[in-house]
Amino acid sequence: MRYQPPYTITSKIIHLIAQISVNVGRLTVLEEIQDSLKLRKANRIRTIQGSLAIEGNTLSTEQITAIINGKTVIAPPKEVQEVRNAIKAYEAFQQWLPSQESDLLQAHQILMTGLIDEVGQYRHGGVGVMSGDRVMHMAPPANQINLLMADLLDWLNDSDIHPLIQSSVFHYEFEFIHPFADGNGRMGRLWQTLILSRWNAIFANIPVESLIYQNQKAYYEALQMSTDRTDSAPFIEFILQMILDAILSSTDTAQDSDHVTAQAGVQVSDQVQRLVSAMKQEDYTLAELMQLVGLTHRATFQKNYLNPAIEVGLIKRTNPDKPKSPKQKYRKVQIQL
Repeated sequence: MRYQPPYTITSKIIHLIAQISVNVGRLTVLEEIQDSLKLRKANRIRTIQGSLAIEGNTLSTEQITAIINGKTVIAPPKEVQEVRNAIKAYEAFQQWLPSQESDLLQAHQILMTGLIDEVGQYRHGGVGVMSGDRVMHMAPPANQINLLMADLLDWLNDSDIHPLIQSSVFHYEFEFIHPFADGNGRMGRLWQTLILSRWNAIFANIPVESLIYQNQKAYYEALQMSTDRTDSAPFIEFILQMILDAILSSTDTAQDSDHVTAQAGVQVSDQVQRLVSAMKQEDYTLAELMQLVGLTHRATFQKNYLNPAIEVGLIKRTNPDKPKSPKQKYRKVQIQL
């Protein structure tokens, strides 16, 4: 018999899906008009900050931006590692298939490298979800994980329900199974975003995690209520509300950015676009980049071409930990929308 997760489609769920569908259409039109890479980058940073903050990471959006730009940040090494891992995971994001187990394991390996021993593999011991000293949920035993995850991924692959419901059910079931020794929360949120981005690519840049962080208590209450009822409807309702709120927030931000004068944007797009367009998918030294655009004055090139391109995420350093290294090279970033 094919596995079927237990959930009820309530009138509130239907209403939220209708609201999300209307508003995501508006946001898509706004982003197509603006084509704002800077806005998408800011939302990605908010996504990373929100998801990690739920797990106790204290780094701010400014610190995460600095790490992305290759700058040194004074912070606990574990938290810096979490951010670097999350950045790599979101860079690899679009190449994964939601129902592919190998992709799920690879994502966990990237997210948790340097943080735990059991990376990219299901847990081998028991695990519980704690609230203070109280056990809120005892996850299924380790010897059931392979079968439970195979059933869940098969259901995800075969299911034809609306992606908003499908992704929310998967998110809840994933957290219930708790398949990994650590990192289950950030993996569940990442995978729901991945599922939604396959429906509409704009979801890759909507910072739902930031809203979840602001409503963290309600997030855990919705998980617990769904477990108590053996029905994920409470969690579906909660997470859809967070998605709607994140879309509305992103729409407000996009509309506000319309009031910013275009002069700086035109200057950046003219010079940065010239540099990026001349680059192929290979690594370049600083001198080679200058040669591409026919410049000989290093300071001018860095100020007007290279640094703005790095800041908006079109070019990245191959050695971000040592931005001034004489062996530093630069690479064009493939933007996935």
